[in-house]
Amino acid sequence: MALQAYRHLMRAARIAFEGDVRVLDAARQQIRQGFRDNAALPASDPQVQPAIQHAEEVASFLRTNLVQGKKNGSGAYELRIHKDIERGDNDTVKIGNKTVKIDGKKCSDL
Repeated sequence: MALQAYRHLMRAARIAFEGDVRVLDAARQQIRQGFRDNAALPASDPQVQPAIQHAEEVASFLRTNLVQGKKNGSGAYELRIHKDIERGDNDTVKIGNKTVKIDGKKCSDL
């Protein structure tokens, strides 16, 4: 499972930081170091499973939520949005400070 999490994390970093060699190299180095630090732990250690879960969550975040922006010649930023980026709607932003109900419950109750 640790090898699978390592691979997922490396792939997610490659996708998230594509085109930015400096940041991609730093991310790879950080991933390697994190796994090396825990390499000596036996598989039965209670710290192993939470560490693997954390790696999977970071990989998921990198793949679905991290967007690169690059400043173009006109001073505006161009965003690199790939197929895995999570897209949502802005309905909750448009509501503002109004109370939102979903299935008869307030959002704060969910």
